[in-house]
Amino acid sequence: MYRYGLFIVLLNIGWDVSANKGLDRLLELGTDFLSKGRFQDALQYFHEAVEKDPNNYLVYYKRGTVYLALGKAKQALTDFDQVLEYKPDLSSVRIQRGNIHLKNADLDKADQDFRVVFHENYNDEEAQIGMHKVSLAKEFIENAEYSIQQEDYNSAIEDLTKAIEICPWSFNLRELRAKCYKNVGDPYTAVHDLKSALKLKVDNTKGYFELATLLYLLGRVEESLEEIKHCLKLDPEHKDCFPLYKKIKKVAKSLTDAERAKESENWSECIQKANNILKHESSVAEVRFIGFKLLCKAHTANNEASNALENCQAAQDIIKSVDSNDVYRIVDILCDTAEAYLSAELYDDAVMKYNEALKLDSGNERAKSGLQNAEQQRKKSESRDYYKILQVPRNAKKQQIVKAYRKAAQKWHPDNYPDPMKKKEAEKKFIDIAAAKEVLTDDQKRAEFDAGRDPLDPESGRHEQGFHSFHNFHQGSPFHFKFHFN
Repeated sequence: MYRYGLFIVLLNIGWDVSANKGLDRLLELGTDFLSKGRFQDALQYFHEAVEKDPNNYLVYYKRGTVYLALGKAKQALTDFDQVLEYKPDLSSVRIQRGNIHLKNADLDKADQDFRVVFHENYNDEEAQIGMHKVSLAKEFIENAEYSIQQEDYNSAIEDLTKAIEICPWSFNLRELRAKCYKNVGDPYTAVHDLKSALKLKVDNTKGYFELATLLYLLGRVEESLEEIKHCLKLDPEHKDCFPLYKKIKKVAKSLTDAERAKESENWSECIQKANNILKHESSVAEVRFIGFKLLCKAHTANNEASNALENCQAAQDIIKSVDSNDVYRIVDILCDTAEAYLSAELYDDAVMKYNEALKLDSGNERAKSGLQNAEQQRKKSESRDYYKILQVPRNAKKQQIVKAYRKAAQKWHPDNYPDPMKKKEAEKKFIDIAAAKEVLTDDQKRAEFDAGRDPLDPESGRHEQGFHSFHNFHQGSPFHFKFHFN
């Protein structure tokens, strides 16, 4: 409505058009295209009209109207300045220029234009409205600046939002509000404000640097790289943008390579590239999270459970420190951790992690299906083949069974494994080895097992004291076992 309103004003101005028929034709064609909303075509004819008669204020006004319709306020201002230089008493043009200054937050210039019109006609409603808006905008901005001094950023955001409603083309106000959003811990809205601001002022290297930095801090590496490139297009040697560009480029390359390796299931390559991400970035939490999460996945797929769990935990620690309310990502990494436990056949731990995830998000499909699979795997693993565990034939003598037990127990004694994950795996195997000896060296239990029943199955209620004593000892100890292999 605003754009076409200018056109209506234009049609009602009773100016005399130059008698030059060539100029008349250009103005006629340009005005026709303007009325049809074909602004680029109209602009072309008004450019020619200005070249044909550079002293004709009418052609400047018409071209300024097209510029304004195209959202090119800077060029429109230049043309309106030219009009008012020739015809300073044209109140309609002065009001339009005042509105542009107001939207740009050039409040003193806007106030001056509105007051000139007001003093010529105290009943001019547009001038009165314009002066009132200027007064409000100044008040909101002053309040916001005071709140920022007091570090009351939420109040500053409220006042800046009101100011931006009056001055929507102001780069400075949006940039200032972005800083406030960043200070209250809302970087995503800050990014939105900076992107909007840079559409208003595309030649701002500082703005691109701030946006690229903020995106990188959020872990949006590829987007950050694109924004820092915009800065370097304006200034290839920019003292801030160039060093940041070199760093982001390395991280982005490693990230792209790691994701590609992940898609092709080249896990060793994925691990190498993910480690490169951590090498290039030592402090930005969100970027390091990406590296740790990739390592968590890749080590799990590569059957390296200890390394997988270490990196899963590192990723989880980052999310909890950055945003402990980020349920989606916390649940996601808990499921990754559960999968790492599954790969190590540590089913109880996997079940525990899936349940932990479901406590945060009871409807999460990945956690629900993972829990079902973990419980099935756990149940399946409880059907132990004691002969297979000790690697003896079913007709083995007791002496042969004891000998096999000693060999296996020495190999899988938890004290042999300083790595926590390996120790946990050894603990599980050690328990199975002890259970196998208990059953196969007891004639009654062995006969029961050979008949197809597990005498140590928890569901049978047939736990013997010997195994109970071992299990309880294991639960309460830090794995400093002192057993005699008799």
